Amino acid sequence: MVSKESRQNVRVKKHDRMRNRFKGGISGTAERPRLAVFRSNNHMYAQIIDDTVGKTLISASTLEKSVSGELEKTNNVDAAAYLGKVIAERALEKDIKTVVFDRGGFLYAGKIAALAEAAREAGLEF
Repeated sequence: MVSKESRQNVRVKKHDRMRNRFKGGISGTAERPRLAVFRSNNHMYAQIIDDTVGKTLISASTLEKSVSGELEKTNNVDAAAYLGKVIAERALEKDIKTVVFDRGGFLYAGKIAALAEAAREAGLEF
């Protein structure tokens, strides 16, 4: 019988490879923190992380009432784009202008791409 590895395990391995591929890995610093994105079947989550101290500086998700109140559904491309706009606005309020984008092992398409493009349009650079 052929055993197949779960999709989550494949994504986690892909994420680890991606973070270790570049010199020193993809990690956030105080000058250029990491924008980490995670999506589940029902919601999306984005955080801006300073990896040198291991602290989340800013976070946003479609679970928040202020975000989900503006959305019809929390698991589509429109929700991802709105979340990208929200996280960028919160980052700019704290004077964070440039970040390292960490797509979390997900393909850069659909919801992940929509979030990234909306964050760029709102003023974040990566």
